[in-house]
Order: sequence, then C-alpha cells, then structure tokens
Amino acid sequence: MGTEMGMTNIEYISPIGAILISLLACPFIILFGDKKPNLREAVSVIAGIIKFLFVLSLYPVVLEKGYYNIEILPIASGLSIKLLVDPMGFLFALGASFLWILTTFYSIGYMRGTHAKRQTRYYVCFALSLSATMGVAFSGNLLTLFIFYELMSIATYPLVAHKEDEESLEGGRKYMIYLLGAAKLFLIPAMAITYYVAGTLDYLPKGIFNLDQLNSYSSVLKIALIMYLYGYTKCAIMPLHSWLPSAMVAPTPVSALLHAVAVVKTGAFSIARVLLNIYGKVGILTLGIQDVILFLAGFTIITGSLIALTRDNFKARLAFSTVSQLSYIVFGVALMHPLSVLGGILHITAHAFSKITLFFGAGSVYVSTHYTEISQLDGLAKKLPITFFAFFLATLSMIGVPGFIGFWSKFNIISGCLQNNFILGALVFLTSSLLNVAYLLPIPIRALKRVEIKEEFREDYFCAIPLLITSIFTILIALFFIDYLKPMLNLIEVLYVK
Repeated sequence: MGTEMGMTNIEYISPIGAILISLLACPFIILFGDKKPNLREAVSVIAGIIKFLFVLSLYPVVLEKGYYNIEILPIASGLSIKLLVDPMGFLFALGASFLWILTTFYSIGYMRGTHAKRQTRYYVCFALSLSATMGVAFSGNLLTLFIFYELMSIATYPLVAHKEDEESLEGGRKYMIYLLGAAKLFLIPAMAITYYVAGTLDYLPKGIFNLDQLNSYSSVLKIALIMYLYGYTKCAIMPLHSWLPSAMVAPTPVSALLHAVAVVKTGAFSIARVLLNIYGKVGILTLGIQDVILFLAGFTIITGSLIALTRDNFKARLAFSTVSQLSYIVFGVALMHPLSVLGGILHITAHAFSKITLFFGAGSVYVSTHYTEISQLDGLAKKLPITFFAFFLATLSMIGVPGFIGFWSKFNIISGCLQNNFILGALVFLTSSLLNVAYLLPIPIRALKRVEIKEEFREDYFCAIPLLITSIFTILIALFFIDYLKPMLNLIEVLYVK
C-alpha cells in the first residue's frame, strides 16, 4: 500500500484538487453573477472539466498503487481527517465528475429555457455539492466521510427548495429533516460504537474488526450496522425513502444531480464503504446479519418498482425507480460474492449514466412543452426526436438489455446470486427487470403514437444534446470503456472481497 511518503505531485495534488476546484470557482460565479451569465456559466464548465482531468489523472496511479492514504489533519489516536485513493472511490469520482460537465451544459438550457430565478445561487450550490461529492469519494475514514456527507446535505438544500414556493419549501424541509435527522439519530452513535470497539474510524481493505471484537461485541455491532444503513438516508432504503420523491419539486437538473450524479449515490457509496471497509466480508458473515440487509434491499427493489408503476407524473415515476435501483448496489455488495460486489459497484456507474439520461429527458420535455405527466406525451417523439431516442436507449440500459452498461451490472449481481445458490436473490433481480420494462418502456412507446400535435414544440438543444451524449455512453461504456474499468473492478475484488 502507498503512503504519504514518497508521493508524486499527481498522487497528492489530484484528489485534493478534485475536491477544491469547484470551491475555488464559487467566488468567480458570484462575481460574474446575473450581469455576466455567459462568464458565470463558463466558469462552471471550466471547473467541471478541470475536476474531471484531476480525477482522470489518477487512473495510472490507482492501477499501480491500488490503495493509498493522505493524512490531512491528525486529531487523536485512530482519528483524523484523511483521504483515500482506491479503485472504488476513483470509479465513483470519475463518473460524477464527467457527468457534472454535461449537467452544467444541460443546466444552461434548462435554467434559461424556464427563465428560472436565482440562477447564480443555483450554480454556486451546484459547485459546492460536487466538491462534497469528491470529498465523499476520496474520504479515507468515517469521520472525513461524515463531514463531506453532511456538507452535501447543506449545499443541496437550496437546490431542492430553489423555487421557494410552498411546495418547494416543504420538500426542502422534509429533505433536511430526513438527512440531518438521520445523521444525528443514527450515524453519530454508530460511529461512536465503531470507534469504541475498534479504536479507529479508518478504512481497511478487509474491515477493521478482528474476530475477538466481532464475537465480544456482536449485538452492538449488529445494531451499529443497521444504524449505518438508515443513517446514510440518501440511499433511500425503505421505509426512510419518502424524502426522495418529495425532493422532485426541485428543477430537473437538480433532480438529475440528486438521482444520478451525487446525492443518492453518496448514500449507496457510503454504505458500500461500511460493508467492505469497516465490517468486511468476515465481519458481515460472522455477525450473521447478511440476511437482514438482503431482505431490506430486496424489499426496497421490488416495492419501489411497484410504486413507480402507479405514478403518472414523469419525475415521480423516475424517483421511485431510483429508490428501487439504489438498493441494487446495497444488495450486490451485501451478498459479498466477488461477482455481486463487482456488479453492485459497477451499478453506481451504470445507474448514473442511465438515470441521468431519463431525468434529462423529463426536463427536456418540460422545457419544450411544460408537460409534467406521462399521459401527456402521446405523439411527442415527432416534435422531440433526440429526447425520446436518447430516452429509449437509457430505458434499454435500465432494463438490462445486452450491449448496454446496465446489462453488465445486473448480470454480475445475478451471477453472484446463482453462484451462491441464492435463487431467491436472482428472482428479485429478474422480477425487477420485468418491472423496469413495465414502468419505463411505455414512455417512449406513448411518444411514438401517431397523434396530430398542433402546437409548435421545439427541442432545446442545450437540453437535448447532453442527454443524447449520456445515452450513447450507456453503450460506449459497455462495448469499449469496460476494458478500462475491468482492471479497477479486479482490484476491488482483490482488495476487498477475496
């Protein structure tokens, strides 16, 4: 393992730069403000590109070193502000930083097309939330993770409540009550238990508890693990999921940020960290709590999909789809089979590209038509061809059709279930895929209906082009870039599961 000693500039500067660059952009965004919107948005785009390059520069470093820490501020024995660069954090940061660039372009079209107010505040909070996302990705222990996780909750509140009408403010209040309340009720006690038992909050590849600790503190460690599951409420495991559909009052680029790039993914990613780097495979199996986690995740997968079937509102249907899909990640990692863990981690990327396309599609429809319900979409494909073509591609990826990135994540999780002789788990995912067909495929089919539309609707290309790009990437990653991801996934298997 690498350490702080003998680090190259890239090894040290790149993760710190990825966190700080959008923070440094904020004063310039404020300076240019509404008087110079082109410069304000140019700063956002440039910061996004630099952030992505910082993360990308770590690719050869991670392949060579696999895993190394950067201690920022020691506090006490086993307690510090620390960063970690490893394949899991790298993959999360790479997807989030790339999608931020496209989301910024999309935001320009959406915010201008809807004549939204307080756009400068929007771009500042957007930048802050992505800094927090990078902080989560590169956190080296639970304390650092907690700091960035909570900063994200605070930074995204103004985005959720952006419109400042009664519905938005209520959605924002619910958002904060759930996320900050869960941190106080569950995360802080769980971290205190962890530190008391292990004497540290630092991540280790195979977990931090030894067998004596697991046996001596079995009951309290089981309770702490459930606290982590519900403390990281951004993962939306039922029943603490209702904040997520309520947050759909936010502008569509924010919904895309919430559901694909940052917020909910930090929840799933954080739970994966706890399962792999705090408890580890030995810890999960020794405590005998695996079935509880799998049940909670499986219940959320099926129930979220069933509720999505009942929603006519475009964003609400996608929101409940997200509730379901996030538990794919938890389920795959909790199963602790090498293939299922790889599938769960890969699903962070697969869901990010697929779901952001779907939300971009909903936003593109709203910008062009102001329609919000699926029942209003009949015949719109003729007016918005790019939007619905891209939406169809992302739908195929979400379903898990071969040739799309969504297939590979589901295939690995199902393969892990079968190799573990966990037939019920495989059936959960096959059922979920059928439900994906039922609630997603009718949307582009409705748009293809031969219905005469008299209104002169036009696509906003600032909205349509980014979603076309993200939809194409659901194919490109599966067919070409997967070869570059495989070494990272193999490292995850070697470091954390075997």
